Amino acid sequence: MRNTREERTMTRVYNFSAGPSTLPLPVLQQAAEEMLDTQGSGMSVMEMSHRSPSYEKIHNQAIADLRDLLNIPENYKILFLQGGGTLQFSMVPLNLLRNSKKADYIDTGEWSKKAIAEAKKFGDIHVVASSADAGYARLPDFDVSMIRNDADYVYCVSNNTIYGTRFATFPDFGTGDVVCDMSSDILSRPIDVSRFGVIFAGAQKNMGIAGLTVVIIREDLIGHADSKLPVMLDYAVMAKDNSLYNTPPTFAIYMAGLVFQWIKKLGGIDAMHALNQAKAQLLYQAIDQSELFYGTARKEDRSLMNVTFKTDDPEIDSAFIAFAKTKGIVNIKGYRTVGGMRASIYNAMPLEGVQALVDAMTEFETQHKKV
Repeated sequence: MRNTREERTMTRVYNFSAGPSTLPLPVLQQAAEEMLDTQGSGMSVMEMSHRSPSYEKIHNQAIADLRDLLNIPENYKILFLQGGGTLQFSMVPLNLLRNSKKADYIDTGEWSKKAIAEAKKFGDIHVVASSADAGYARLPDFDVSMIRNDADYVYCVSNNTIYGTRFATFPDFGTGDVVCDMSSDILSRPIDVSRFGVIFAGAQKNMGIAGLTVVIIREDLIGHADSKLPVMLDYAVMAKDNSLYNTPPTFAIYMAGLVFQWIKKLGGIDAMHALNQAKAQLLYQAIDQSELFYGTARKEDRSLMNVTFKTDDPEIDSAFIAFAKTKGIVNIKGYRTVGGMRASIYNAMPLEGVQALVDAMTEFETQHKKV
């Protein structure tokens, strides 16, 4: 029988995309091995009924592993939803504007701006602090006294993919309920979940693939939505049915479960954080020691996940991006409002990938000096 398959050598690049991002190689390999027969079921997870015992085992194990990784208290529900972080811009106010109909937002970049615009459709939304005047190159000055006493919640974004900033430590938010968009740094460092009323995150940066949104919500914040709210936007409906009210993104949940297990095998969140610190230190040190490249975010606010840097000449930036591609380094072009370069070094980016980028920067700078 004639073999029509072409033999080809697999070449993996270092993918620094801000999302969907690179995935751990062991996770991809396991998914490939189980593609036709997931966990001895005789079928792919993509073929399983979401009501079947085989899938429910995968679903519930993913919830248990995430609870274990983040030490999530028992009075918090973990929801597996769809619609990306963007849908949460609407779900949060629709479910949490329950008393005063007021909420206070900290504006740190593009995603907080979008969340603010959406929330304003549903209540009295006040921007208590913003760094827009600084081009979001730093975090804004914020103090707990800025929060209105009767605000139903305060909202923040933990890490800003576009501008390369983050809350290295979370400020004092007082005793009110805090909602945090952790889409781009969840599972990258230890957090005290009990400090937040709601945490949400799109999976496609640190948890898996596009199509899944994880919501971690304290139970007393569930069940306050208006009775006329569409059923798919009500946290209570999703919590009651363990995120199985309708067909969930089963393959995305399966992939997230594999990522959770991969992190646990590495040693958990503390080990993951140590690796992320080492990667960031390596890259930032190269930027700070360079005579060609410079960082765009204020040093004390620099992100561990998204490193933004540039040269003084957009043409040189473009030349470096093209040069890096010849070295197997891709998706480092900065966001259009920032320019330059952006290297997203999420959990799955190996230290070797960051070293390859640093080596490319050094070689390019040496060549540039000779010109």
